[in-house]
This record gives sequence, structure tokens and C-alpha cells, in this order.
Amino acid sequence: MRPVRVGLLGIGTVGGGTFTVLKRNQEEIRRRAGRGIEVTMVADLNTALAQQVVGDAAQIVSDARAVIANPDVDVVVELIGGYGIAKALVLEAIAAGKHVVTANKALLAVHGTEIFAAARAKGVIVAFEAAVAGGIPIIKALREGLTANQIQWVAGIINGTTNFILSEMRDKGLDFDVVLKEAQRLGYAEADPTFDIEGVDAAHKATLLSAIAFGIPVQFDKAHVEGITQLSATDIKYAEQLGYRIKLLGIARRRDNGVELRTHPTLVPMRRLIANVEGAMNAVLVQGDAVGTTMYYGKGAGSEPTASAVVADLVDIARLLDAAPAARVPYLAFQPDEMSTLPILPLDEVITSFYLRLRVADKAGVLAKITGILAEQGISIDAVIQREADEVSGEGGNQTDLIILTHDTSEGGMNKALAAMQALPTVLAPIVRVRKEELA
Repeated sequence: MRPVRVGLLGIGTVGGGTFTVLKRNQEEIRRRAGRGIEVTMVADLNTALAQQVVGDAAQIVSDARAVIANPDVDVVVELIGGYGIAKALVLEAIAAGKHVVTANKALLAVHGTEIFAAARAKGVIVAFEAAVAGGIPIIKALREGLTANQIQWVAGIINGTTNFILSEMRDKGLDFDVVLKEAQRLGYAEADPTFDIEGVDAAHKATLLSAIAFGIPVQFDKAHVEGITQLSATDIKYAEQLGYRIKLLGIARRRDNGVELRTHPTLVPMRRLIANVEGAMNAVLVQGDAVGTTMYYGKGAGSEPTASAVVADLVDIARLLDAAPAARVPYLAFQPDEMSTLPILPLDEVITSFYLRLRVADKAGVLAKITGILAEQGISIDAVIQREADEVSGEGGNQTDLIILTHDTSEGGMNKALAAMQALPTVLAPIVRVRKEELA
């Protein structure tokens, strides 16, 4: 059988890794795919860099549209990133009848519905294993391996930069700003780390996971997105004392009336395996009704780990190149005419438990007022501890930190309680609120 001919759009970190892995493991890949897979064209504005990577093994061009227009290219691999030109190129490749592989979680989380509809109309494959958790095959696990299950929830550490920062903050007792600079120096964080530290990157990935887990359209615009910039070493230390670790989690949970879709810092019990995922590693927990809890762990970024996922998608396409579209696994696991209408729930309706830290005046009756406010909102308390504040006032240590763990309650009720507590004259600083998940 003739080889599958691939055009790479972008020869940066992932593109270079994809070319290298295909070349190094070509015989193993051919044996698995049933035919060879060859990169025949590479498009990159930096043609000199492309020449260094691929040599004479492929045609090098600076115009990505030349790859799309080439009738000898079967699959276009989009590794440019972003929402702009990448969207136009992917849609043009689909219109030209090319199968598409992409690692672009931002593009699919925002424009996936349009892209999948275009691909379905044209009868081509859009594969995106590399878009979530790098080398971890979580997309395939959800779409195929767990297909017998009703998925109840998915929760993942799906951004290595923030996990590295949180690990360093805990290990070294340093605040966020200090560790961010170190992460940038070591290459774990970009010069502009906004998408990572504000939770946007993780939310893009959680959006894709929610669509595959529950058979709903991709709806990034309805996700709650919260980053780690407001976390302090104090809260990480208190969480540790209470038996928890703070992780930035992307969470998708099925409820009777809809789906929770949220990304935010989360207290996780230390005894959970996912709480012990350190550094830049990724991990995803999936709860299914038949299988129970499964966990997927590995490198979530990097040249060859991500390339591993890209090449796996190419192998899938090679196997299905001549198959009828109806014989292929649906893009989002569920048949297109069987997608669910379950809505994404507003944040006020989300149910979870909370960690609260209040810097208060060290006076009699303060705790009673605070617990009374919580009771008014029907919020029950799991635990209360008092700690000497790290920074007391200059009047002789008349401040203290109250740390409260609550049982499950609605986000809306907690917001009302927080507003009432913040208005108390004995609450001396903005209240810190971190959501808590048992993941049991």
C-alpha cells in the first residue's frame, strides 16, 4: 500500500519532534499502521530552521497554503497554534478534502463545533490527541477505552507550568511571583505566561474533555476559568497542615440538570494519587459508572511526548484512510445526531466544598458571627482551626487567621456568605476562598 503523505504546518518544538519520531520509528510505525507514513512537505516561515530539521527529506515552503493545495498531500498536521490563521488553514484543508491532525486545544475549544461540522460534511477526519495532556492518550481512553461507561466526572492537572509553580511554592515556601520568575528562567513558563497562570490553557483542555465525556458541544465560552496568581504560600502551607495539596484542576462533572465545567485551584486530599503529581507532569482522573476511577499520568508537553500523540493520530488515519466515514470513531465519541443538550451550569449552581481563610481581629465573638453567617446560608462546617497570623499588626499581635473547611454547598450560597463576612469590621483583609474536591 502506498504511504500516507503528510504535510506539516509548523516545524517548531512539536513539528520537529513529529518529524524525528516518524523518522526514527518508521519501521515500527509501518508495521502498526499497515502502510508507511511520510512527511513530504513542511511549511514554516523560518525555512532555514525547517531545512536544519528535515534536510532533503521533504519539500520546504514558507506558505502553508501551498501544502494544502498540493494534491499529493493526504493529511495536514496543524502545529501553528492560536485562533487566527490556524482556523483558516484547518478549514481550508478540510475544504480541500484533507484529513487534519492538530495539537491546537485553543482552536478546538473555541471553534471546534464549526470545524467538526465542516469535517463531517466533507467526510474527513480531524484528530486531536495531542491537544490535551501531551503524550497521555486521554482522548483515546475517553472516546474508545471507556465507551461502555457513563462518565460521571473528569478532573485533571492538565497544565504543566502551573503544576510546576505550585509544587515549587509548596516545597520551598515561596510566593507565586518568585516561583514564576524561576519557572521562566528554567523554560517551564513562557515570557508571557498569561494563558497558563490564568487557567485559560487548562480550561481549553477541560472543555474538550467535557465534550468527549458527556457528548455535548464544545462550549469554552461557558466555562469558569480561574488561575493561580492569587494563591499565597500561606494557603499552600495551611492546606498541607490540613492534609491537602492545592492543584490547578480542570473539572467536568455531570449533574442531573447539567454539566459543571470549571478550572480553578483546588484542595485535593494528599492521599489521592493525583495530589502527588509533581513538577511539570500531567494527570487526569476519570470516574465511570462501570470501571470506577481510572488515572492517566505522564508528560503533558514537550517535543517528543506531544509528537507521540500526533503520530498516534497519523497511525489511526492511516488505518482508516479507505474506510467509510460511518465506520470511524466520532470526533467527540458520540454520534453527531446523538449529542446531548445538557447545559453548562452557571457557576452559582455548582456544588462543591470550600477552604476559607479569614484574617480577623483576635476578639471574643468573632468566630460566632462568622459561623452564624454560614449557617444562615445553610453551609455546614467540616472543620475550623485558628493559626497565629504570619503578619500581625504593630499593636501586639491582635490578629489571627481562621481557617474553615466546609461541607458541600452551592457557589451562590457561598458568595452571599462571603459578602456578609467580608463586611464585618472584625474581618481585616480580603477573604481567601479555594474550592475543595475529595475526588472519591
